[in-house]
Amino acid sequence: MIYVVLSILCSVCVGVVLKYAKQNNKSIAQIIATNYVAAFFLNQIIFKPTLFPKIETNVWTIVLILGLLLPLVFIFQAKAIAYSGIVKTDIAQRLSLLLSLFGAFFFFHETITFLKVLGLFIALLAVIFTLNKQSKSTDKEIKTPYLLLVLLGFGIIDLLFKKTATITTLPFTTLLQNIFFIALLVAWCIVIYSIRKKQEKFNFTTILWGLSVGILNFGNIYFYIKAHQAVVNNPSIIFISMNMGVIILGTLVGKYLFKEKLSQYNYIGIVLALFAIYILFLSK
Repeated sequence: MIYVVLSILCSVCVGVVLKYAKQNNKSIAQIIATNYVAAFFLNQIIFKPTLFPKIETNVWTIVLILGLLLPLVFIFQAKAIAYSGIVKTDIAQRLSLLLSLFGAFFFFHETITFLKVLGLFIALLAVIFTLNKQSKSTDKEIKTPYLLLVLLGFGIIDLLFKKTATITTLPFTTLLQNIFFIALLVAWCIVIYSIRKKQEKFNFTTILWGLSVGILNFGNIYFYIKAHQAVVNNPSIIFISMNMGVIILGTLVGKYLFKEKLSQYNYIGIVLALFAIYILFLSK
């Protein structure tokens, strides 16, 4: 499960960089756009994949949807934070785990066992306890559609990456390259719109932020798919381990790096998360 650990580290580091970027008033849209450029060229240099290969229509459909969703969900996440606060957005993102697990059981026909159901129940309790904190965004208008888009977006992305990991007609690095290419086109369209319609200025220092996020984002996706390939018949283990690992490490980083306060409920959530991961490993 070394791939899961590496993916968790990259995922949390992306959050850390984005948080510092926000504190320094950098454009998140420009960082996201530059990030996909970096991921695209990094994948090209390391694996030399083919752009626009001859593949089945259904595979192209998955690639296209992922390419559209990846940058858009970043935007939905930012909107949800602006209108509903960080806490509600975090809960929505982590509860996307429900869609991932239902997909594993009903679309990928994974066997349902008592231990898996127990692990899922404890994992959901861990999410509730770990994210039990009060938002400071008391004066923001709550717009639940953005929260629903975050939940649905992350859940669908998880399921589609699982499906991508099962495709054998092409190397997954080739599929990733085409996903990154579509994502960077979508992201730069958003940046151009922001510059022309919203008078947002382009900041060249943002490129450095975007490059760092791109390297970490590439690592996160790469190791995540490798993890699914290593455990093909038990995707729920990867789904829950990834989500719980991000919650645990993210909580610790928030406490010791950003000096965020943890309640007793948060500590209970961390313990429950570890217990849930252990039970899911037993279920394998």
